[in-house]
Amino acid sequence: MKCEAGETKESERGAFMSDRITGNTRLTGLLGSPVAHSISPMMHNEAFKKLGLDYAYLAFDVGTEKLAAAVEGLKVLNVRGFNLTMPDKNLMCTLCDKLSPAAEIIGAVNTVVNDDGVLTGHTTDGTGYMMSLKNAGYDIIGKKMTILGAGGAGTSILVQAALDGAAEIAVFNRRTPFFERTQEIIGKLKERTKCRIRLYDYEDPSLLRREISESVILINATSLGMAPNVDACIIQDPSMLHPELIVSDVIYNPRETKLLRMAKEIGCPTFNGMYMLLYQGAEAFQIWTGQEMPVEHIKNMFFCS
Repeated sequence: MKCEAGETKESERGAFMSDRITGNTRLTGLLGSPVAHSISPMMHNEAFKKLGLDYAYLAFDVGTEKLAAAVEGLKVLNVRGFNLTMPDKNLMCTLCDKLSPAAEIIGAVNTVVNDDGVLTGHTTDGTGYMMSLKNAGYDIIGKKMTILGAGGAGTSILVQAALDGAAEIAVFNRRTPFFERTQEIIGKLKERTKCRIRLYDYEDPSLLRREISESVILINATSLGMAPNVDACIIQDPSMLHPELIVSDVIYNPRETKLLRMAKEIGCPTFNGMYMLLYQGAEAFQIWTGQEMPVEHIKNMFFCS
């Protein structure tokens, strides 16, 4: 096998699966549309193989119009669990019997575990980010952070950071439908945590400058800078950054965005969103199997340069 995701030969895949599938194999998988591009099947199947677990992971192209029927079928087949990607994350909340605290607050589910017909929904995106942050050697518990963007990724990070113990979070978002939704989520977090959270729009650059200056980490949770629009950048003025500021981008294509290049030139420590994908999968893996994903092995297989 090569490092680059998707380069395993078809003959190798066939031999790999025929060696592993038994009459007791538990099924896991991914529901969403589209899903053909996902590296989750390769990640999880390699992890199952590495640990000798009798599981298999497949991807199913299922949109919202057929999600309820698909989930009912998976329950009948007694699958162990499955992931959700767009556009199914929000609807899945209504199909679960139970929700984790984060999934309940966000109103979205990306991981489901099936315990004898009882479906519990989790959201592991925020957990994945917090784990990737810890893996990079950074601790933001009890400190202040600024998040740019309150879409799916930004909201997941906001919720998990508050639940994990961040002291203060400033969130910036444009006045889109996400703005009011984020206000509702912040209200729930204020009831459940001691985290001080404020929501701003981008109208006053001086507010953004102030909040960044007081933060230990700045997170770009928008799509600005993602391929193919690699020249876009959420921060236009480099003087808003300071060398002690951790600058993080949830984008992983390209691996170094314009924002991260700008931050490096100033001397900021930086990291991208590549391992957020890995660790959100690792959390789902642990939920289903009770075992830790061999993340270093998966890094070497699918995430090396």
